[in-house]
Amino acid sequence: MRLRPCIDIHNGKVKQIVGSSLKDEKGSVKENFVSEYDAAYYAGIYRDRELSGGHVIVLNTSASEYYEASKKAAFSALSAFPGGMQYGGGINNENAAEFLDAGASHVIVTSFVFKDGKLNRENLRLLQSECGKDRIVLDLSCRKRDDGQYYVTTDRWQNFTDLPVTEESFKSLSSECGEFLVHAVDAEGKSGGVDRELIRILSGVSDIPVTYAGGIKSLSDVDLIEKEGCGRVDYTVGTALKLFGGSLELDELIKR
Repeated sequence: MRLRPCIDIHNGKVKQIVGSSLKDEKGSVKENFVSEYDAAYYAGIYRDRELSGGHVIVLNTSASEYYEASKKAAFSALSAFPGGMQYGGGINNENAAEFLDAGASHVIVTSFVFKDGKLNRENLRLLQSECGKDRIVLDLSCRKRDDGQYYVTTDRWQNFTDLPVTEESFKSLSSECGEFLVHAVDAEGKSGGVDRELIRILSGVSDIPVTYAGGIKSLSDVDLIEKEGCGRVDYTVGTALKLFGGSLELDELIKR
């Protein structure tokens, strides 16, 4: 188990938001933190600590008036820590190489490989042919439906797919990518504690790395991830990190 750092970019700025509030409408995002520093500043902090394997995420769609500013911020982070961070946000087979060439170690994808609520293996193959499966991180961020089951969500976590988040799903997809990233969407950005049930599911992923994000607020939450994840589940801390206005020290987490 290890810490995976993050840089979330929205409207050109580094932010921490409540994940479930992320919609297309202007003014709909609930912000926990807006940084006075740019994305390259945070990438430099991670680089200096040799803390690789984290992710840079652009939260704007390509249709947004702020997309180019957010993309520029992401590029600055990738160039500040070349090969040290993954990139996610609007990835498809036509633009993946651009972000890899800019310094991303991997590209993170959801919506391109899930069309009309279903896994689109043709699109997944197109992406694999462009950058190789080992440089693909499948983002299987999820929410619970009324049946009590977790399902992968797309389009800034607003729409459900028909793919349940189960050990069987991970096993069937582990040969198609290099890693998994899973946000517990309903816990994301709320610092209200982690989703123990979801972490138990992730503990069954053994073939490739998997990273959990969502709700971490204390060191005891990190301990819980280690216990429930059987030491196999990496984790990301956002809102609770002192760097982003919280109370947890980055260096303390690194030492754990």
